[in-house]
Amino acid sequence: MSKNTDIRAGRHCVFEIHAHLVFVTKHRGRVFSDAHLRTLERLLCKVCHDFEADLVEFNGEADHVHLLVTYPPKVALSRLVNSLKGASSRRMKQLHPELAATAYQHNALWSPSYFAGSVGGAPLSVVKAYIEQQTRPL
Repeated sequence: MSKNTDIRAGRHCVFEIHAHLVFVTKHRGRVFSDAHLRTLERLLCKVCHDFEADLVEFNGEADHVHLLVTYPPKVALSRLVNSLKGASSRRMKQLHPELAATAYQHNALWSPSYFAGSVGGAPLSVVKAYIEQQTRPL
């Protein structure tokens, strides 16, 4: 039997939780270059590590970024997102002061909203069928 390395274990649970996150810059400003995105990826990896989460995949364009993260069930996704956005905004301002003129109107890099979608595992139809086929006691 092959071992699935995506499945993680805690003290009382076994889990595989992935989320697709999208963060958009304030006012959809087109402010990121490749160098900015490389710095941003490094910063986001560190924040994920602090939450015992992993940044599985990262990419972006001039005005938004996509993240695929895996995180333990003890972490509230909203707390992880707030830390990812807050820490990255603060550090990007320090490390790339040239962004201050365009991205930091109102002292914010990110729009206050974000997209979060659960991903991974079987399609919903397969999970639904599996649950429906369970043998219910009489």
